[in-house]
Amino acid sequence: MTSEHYDAVVVGAGFAGIGAAIQLKRLGYQNFVILDREDDLGGTWYVNHYPGLAVDVPTTTYSYFFEPNPNWSRLFSTGAEIKQYADEVADKYDVRRHIRFNTTVEGARWDEDAKVWRVGLADGTTLAARYLLTATGFLSQPRMPDIPGITEFAGRVVHTTAWDDTYDPAGERVAVIGTGATAVQLIPELAKTAGDLTVYQRTPTWVAPKLDFGISERAKRLFARLPWTQRIVRAITDTIYETMISVGVVHYRVPLFRRLNISAMDLCKINQFIQVRDKELRRRLTPDYDIGCKRPTFSNNYFRTFTKPNVHLQTDGIDHLTADGIVNADGTTTVIDTLVLATGFDLWEANFPAIEVIGRDGRNLGKWWRENRFQAYQGVSMPYFPNYLSLASPYAFLGLNFFNTMEYQMRLMERLFGELQRRDATTFEVTEQANTAYLDRMTELLGDSLWTLGNCAGSRSYYFNPHGEPSLLRPMSTRNAIKEASNFPFSDYTFV
Repeated sequence: MTSEHYDAVVVGAGFAGIGAAIQLKRLGYQNFVILDREDDLGGTWYVNHYPGLAVDVPTTTYSYFFEPNPNWSRLFSTGAEIKQYADEVADKYDVRRHIRFNTTVEGARWDEDAKVWRVGLADGTTLAARYLLTATGFLSQPRMPDIPGITEFAGRVVHTTAWDDTYDPAGERVAVIGTGATAVQLIPELAKTAGDLTVYQRTPTWVAPKLDFGISERAKRLFARLPWTQRIVRAITDTIYETMISVGVVHYRVPLFRRLNISAMDLCKINQFIQVRDKELRRRLTPDYDIGCKRPTFSNNYFRTFTKPNVHLQTDGIDHLTADGIVNADGTTTVIDTLVLATGFDLWEANFPAIEVIGRDGRNLGKWWRENRFQAYQGVSMPYFPNYLSLASPYAFLGLNFFNTMEYQMRLMERLFGELQRRDATTFEVTEQANTAYLDRMTELLGDSLWTLGNCAGSRSYYFNPHGEPSLLRPMSTRNAIKEASNFPFSDYTFV
């Protein structure tokens, strides 16, 4: 039964949801609610708190452009600092009072007669909203590995997204499954005290050196007193990361840029050689795909960890688990006390979309995506889904920095809702023609990219959907994405 009516419902209280709420307030909307299944805000930066957690983008860049933080302690700040930043922004813009925690959304359906979204909650209640925005993030649904016997293991099993802060690995026999970005941060921390640590690697990852350093109190005072000085630093870090993506990935067809991509791999190999002198170990830790096919990582001690006597790299695979350990594919057994799952997230099957969304004429978004290719105009809108913006959609993610994605999406909200108000309209919907043209353009742009032309076959990257298309990423610069979001033709939408 529908009991509450809102102008808008936002699903998710991470940085995307907070940014959407700030923009709604700027546009004059106050009657909206943010729904989140957790008991606090911050999204992935609240859920994740494993040892070693830190941002892998400079925090001068990893923040809202309109809300710089002069108090970062390091260039690459810890997860706890990022969570604190989320709290401070939410409080400053009075977002927290709109959030309803411990609330799981099961689905949403467009009511054509009433021209509202009916949002169903796990407790059986239904909310009505004129506008629906899903800000569920790209990395919100943990992937649990399908390993025979995993339910038979009698020891501790912990996924990195559900880390037990009371857990002490000192002296224990620990196994870690996974060597992605999370594992690169976690493994060196576990190795410090674990009695024996075995790392199960399916796919090696490119690891570049991390130029990290503390930010002095003098610099913090300068940033607080003269914010433009921090914006200069941000301009530098933004440019570096934009260049990495544009030169090394998006415009891969250019011969010179391919050469620079190879140079980046050489840099990672140098980083590896400095830390690991064992030639065979280096071979096993070296990827056989091009850098950029999956998200590269940064660390100054990951490779060195594998040279410790208590750390072992297992690359032969897992056959099954028993009550006390892992039976490896080669027939040997690794006895363990704790199994750590650094197995990442179920991006395409469980996250696109994260909830069931039924649009006009009964169109099921997840089913439509899987049958008609993953697609979204400007990374947010789909035909037959009126008054709906999906902030975690195909072709939405921009480069290496989520805040750049949020920046252009907030600009799009400003233009779209502003036009709604100017026309005194109540509904918007992207046209099928505009959506198709946008998909064709994204496909053409991706044809020049590393993800299409490079050697990505062995990367097992979440960038690629089940059909092999790299449709997570928006293949353009931040500047161009913001320009498009600020100037798209109003004729691409119908307004009623």
